[in-house]
Amino acid sequence: SDNIKIAKKYIILFCIIFFILLCSFFIFYFINKNTNKEKEDNYPKLKLIGNIIININTGENYIEPGYTAYDEKDKDITNRVKINGIIDINTPGTYEIIYKVTNSKGNSIELKRFINVKLTRNLKYKEKYDQIDNTIHGWGTNNKKDGNRPNTDISNKELKKYNAYSMGPDKKVIYLTFDEGGISSYLPQIVDILDKNNVKGTFFLCKNYIKTNKELMLRLINNGHSIGNHTANHMSMPNLANKENFQKYLNEIISVEETFKEVTGRNIDKIYREPRGEYSLRSLSIIKDLGYSTYFWSSAYKDWDDSLTKEEALKSMIERVHNGAIFLLHPTSKGNYLALDEFIIKMKNEGYTFDLVKNIN
Repeated sequence: SDNIKIAKKYIILFCIIFFILLCSFFIFYFINKNTNKEKEDNYPKLKLIGNIIININTGENYIEPGYTAYDEKDKDITNRVKINGIIDINTPGTYEIIYKVTNSKGNSIELKRFINVKLTRNLKYKEKYDQIDNTIHGWGTNNKKDGNRPNTDISNKELKKYNAYSMGPDKKVIYLTFDEGGISSYLPQIVDILDKNNVKGTFFLCKNYIKTNKELMLRLINNGHSIGNHTANHMSMPNLANKENFQKYLNEIISVEETFKEVTGRNIDKIYREPRGEYSLRSLSIIKDLGYSTYFWSSAYKDWDDSLTKEEALKSMIERVHNGAIFLLHPTSKGNYLALDEFIIKMKNEGYTFDLVKNIN
């Protein structure tokens, strides 16, 4: 019939149109694919190392994490990367860094990184600080070797005004503290010895050590040790304890807190030790206002000497034992850490216990 003939014509027409559309789709797909491939072959590849968004505190230097650039023809073209952007580390805000690389064909690619310069904790420089003596002192004790508690450069009564301590109570308790400002040390081996003897230690650490030793930080926390603030860059803090450098002073403390939080997910203990043992009454006052207690020491020896033997280290430690002794130890000498196990065992046999300085009050 005529209706059937008309229906067949429409079906044939529909099939022809569908076939044309399908062919067009595949032609477009392959053309686009080849075009994209050609673009990939002609354009260099640029990759940023580290985070695209980086947070730093005011006054803290920005350290470029790095980048790589590669081209199919030119190979490694990292040295051709051009960087544009200015960061004012003293002014809070978000700054943009632009990375651009061009290959030998003249094709370029561009990426961006964003730097957030943040205000540090809302502590303002107080006029009262100018009235507090900022004379720099080097911490020291008379390092007695007769078992008696030594005298210190400043009385314990005066120290307590600043939540600062040089010894624990007059009891048979020893406090082992370790200062670490660098990367290379025997600190992991020392932790092994402490854990084996069920002794808790206090570790005053700088920013970079915390940042590069995540597993060790988590181990210290999980095993009950205490980690304190030893500043970001191990600087003499009284030199920063003035109105002109106050933001730098804050950054030395707060950037350690933030790094510790980023690495461990926990807050650092609010305990502090002045780098190099250099302090002033003004510096002690500022760090107290930041919520910290400061811990000096009452027993110390040249334990950082690489030539120190186990026997020399053990003798030096035993000579300086007294009630409430806070030992300053540096985990850079092999002899020092080798002596630690025997020292702990001997002291326990003589009735001493070991504790964390944060428990001194």
